[in-house]
Amino acid sequence: MKVIIGCDHAGFDLKEYIAEELRNLNIDFEDIGTFSEDSVDYPDYGIKVAEGVSAGNFEKGILICGAGIGMSIAANKVKKIRAALCMTPEQAELSRQHNDSNVLVMAGRLIGKETAKEILNKWLNTGFEGGRHEKRINKIHDLTGI
Repeated sequence: MKVIIGCDHAGFDLKEYIAEELRNLNIDFEDIGTFSEDSVDYPDYGIKVAEGVSAGNFEKGILICGAGIGMSIAANKVKKIRAALCMTPEQAELSRQHNDSNVLVMAGRLIGKETAKEILNKWLNTGFEGGRHEKRINKIHDLTGI
């Protein structure tokens, strides 16, 4: 599996922690930044991660910003992206089982590192159930064109 990860300044600290966790799991990933807590614009990173996944260059993406909302909005504007803001491991599991989420979004200012680690592991290790859920996902993409 190849993953792309990005953040804004508010997600930098948690992104660094998650990147280390990906290394520990021997997951191949590309970190597109940001690389400090200096202020940046979250859409730049959200779109870049989403476009990498949409183009098929990466199987999954991970985004982190302060609340997770801005990154979610930005990423979900990109064709074929199903970005899920997950605050609990249960949400991460359901986002994979029911929504086949391909971008995980986390809130750097609202969740702790241990919770983020649990969310990451649940999200990486849960498969898509398909069936009735696939039909629903197709409706979203058919209606929106994305």
